[in-house]
Amino acid sequence: MKKGKLYIISGPSGCGKSTVLREVFRHRRNIFFSVSATTRGPREGEVDGKDYYFVTREEFERMIGADELLEHAQYVSNYYGTPRKPVEAMLSEGNDVVLDIEVQGAGQVKTKMPEAVSLFILPPSLEELERRLRGRGTETEEKIRSRLSQAEREIAKSGSYDYRVVNDDVERAAGEIVQIMRRIRRRK
Repeated sequence: MKKGKLYIISGPSGCGKSTVLREVFRHRRNIFFSVSATTRGPREGEVDGKDYYFVTREEFERMIGADELLEHAQYVSNYYGTPRKPVEAMLSEGNDVVLDIEVQGAGQVKTKMPEAVSLFILPPSLEELERRLRGRGTETEEKIRSRLSQAEREIAKSGSYDYRVVNDDVERAAGEIVQIMRRIRRRK
C-alpha cells in the first residue's frame, strides 16, 4: 500500500481556509483533516475533538515535553499544535492528511517531513481580509489589529510555500487545490 501524502495548508486568520477546505473535502476521497490541539477557548459551534482538541496550557506543555506533537507554536497568545500519532497512522494507511497550521508550524513540519506539500491560501487583498475579520463580529479591535499585523508577516513568508492560492472565490480556490492534489497523487 502506498503511503498517503501530507498537505500543509496555511493562510492568515480570516482568509477563508476552513471554507475552502470544506469544499476541497467534498471533492476528494481518502483525505482526512488533522485535528489540532489548542489552548484557546472554543468559538461558538466548535466541538472538542472535531474542530480542535481544546486543552489547558499545562496539558499542552506536557504534550510538548513528551514529544507528542508533530509541530507546535504560540499564536496570538495561545498554543496550537498537531498531535503526531493520528497523522502518522493515517498516512501509513495510504490516506492523505491535511494540516491547517500557521507559518511557524509549517516550517517545523517541512523540516521533519520534507516530502510534505505546502499550500498558502491568500486573501484577495488586505482590505478584504480586514472586512472578513470585522464581519465575524467575534473579536475586539485590538485582536483585529493584531491579526492584520500577523497576516502581513505571514503573507511576506508565503513565497517559501510550494503553492500559493488566492481565495477570491471559494469554489475556484478549492478547485485549484483539488487539481494540485490530483497531480501530486498521480506522481506518487
